[in-house]
Amino acid sequence: MVGTLTYKHTSISTGMPLVSKKSQSHQWLRWFLKVAFYRSSGRQKPLFRLLFASSVFLVLAAPTIINHPASKLLAEKPISQDLEAASFFQQGVIRYNRNDLQGAEYTFRQALQKDPNLSAARNYLGNIFLQQNRLDEAVQEYAEAIKIHPNFSEAYYNLGLVLHRQGEKQAAITAYRQSLVINPTNATTLYNLGLVLYEQGQLQEAIAAYQQAINLDNSNANAYFNLALALQQQGNIEMAIATYRQALQLDPKNATAYNNMASLLAIHGQPAEAISVYRQAIRQNPKNASAYYNLGVTLYNQGDIKKANGALKRAHNEYRQQGNIEQAEKIEQLMQQIAQKREQQQPQANQAATPSQTPDPTTNVEQTPLPETQNPLETPSETPASPSDVPVSAEPQSSSTSSGQ
Repeated sequence: MVGTLTYKHTSISTGMPLVSKKSQSHQWLRWFLKVAFYRSSGRQKPLFRLLFASSVFLVLAAPTIINHPASKLLAEKPISQDLEAASFFQQGVIRYNRNDLQGAEYTFRQALQKDPNLSAARNYLGNIFLQQNRLDEAVQEYAEAIKIHPNFSEAYYNLGLVLHRQGEKQAAITAYRQSLVINPTNATTLYNLGLVLYEQGQLQEAIAAYQQAINLDNSNANAYFNLALALQQQGNIEMAIATYRQALQLDPKNATAYNNMASLLAIHGQPAEAISVYRQAIRQNPKNASAYYNLGVTLYNQGDIKKANGALKRAHNEYRQQGNIEQAEKIEQLMQQIAQKREQQQPQANQAATPSQTPDPTTNVEQTPLPETQNPLETPSETPASPSDVPVSAEPQSSSTSSGQ
């Protein structure tokens, strides 16, 4: 981890002391977000004008991610009327984009000493602390940026991101929604809002957020995946299958999406296609234990006992290698039941002119496939696809309405 410098914090704007304890910080933050939402509803404008009396609207570039050409990062007009502060800020941007986080923190601090109203410098400091996992400090810097510039949608988005990471999910929802009040067409914010709503069990609202995100950006495979997952949990099987297909068009290597879609196809009475799709999941991830298990169950219920045994044995081995002994033992019991049933049916088969391998319907294995979910940070796991976990930095652009904040 990059070394850090320690600075003495001073309060700005409201005169409220900065706090270091997490509980105090979050108590203050809840008050702050509540005031922000009162402002968005129009009920407390006089109070917000008092708090932010000297703030002037800042024209911002579209949200950007970290690694941009330096030429695009530098403001065409000075960010501050204090030329020394503006110079320190530009140096901070350059160092930040070179991943010199320690140097960037130092120069942004220097800029703020010259001009305490540089909201963009506060936002960058929040980004630095987020990347260094200094989460409480990141929360504080984003909140300070918003106090200076209350229409700073990127700072609200970043605040939501760090609160989400801290597990403060309801506060994260509030921050994401406030960002969308200011900039309702930000697909990334809608995507992250959908994720935290899903985690809170608010399926219908999560579905609506994902659908809006997709309407704005139909190239996000994870948005389709998460939407399919929410639809699946809601019980909307046909729509979930169709949405998994769209996710796989964009990301044909997503083994998890194949496995989930195949499970739904099996439940929906399309076992032949389910078998084919399970095999696609296995091709993408040959160690996918749940796909082997689900394939084995489906094959058995279709009467293909030999291939079912092969798939179940592979699932058993993979679960054991993964250390999931409980699931491996369950598969052992299932395989023993299947073997016993085959022995009971063998005399009947010998007497028949054309032996049948179709198992007795009463022995069918219940089709309860193990759906998977995906992706913190774009890697397979037990959760939906992760937030777009990169803070954004908004750069002032040349405009007649730009200000020094």
